[in-house]
Amino acid sequence: MRQEYDIELKDFQKDYLAGITEKYDLPDMGKAIRCLIDYAIEMEEQEIEIFKLERCHSCD
Repeated sequence: MRQEYDIELKDFQKDYLAGITEKYDLPDMGKAIRCLIDYAIEMEEQEIEIFKLERCHSCD
């Protein structure tokens, strides 16, 4: 069962998700986010690579 959640995104992150949604003909950005989460879950052996490295595309 799915539930709705509010998340904070920067403009470039929203634009990226919107582009992926259009490019792959997904029904909405929520589906794109669910795909990313499912991928991270499946790639458990790469969890450190996905989440430990701090990435900041908009830090000052």
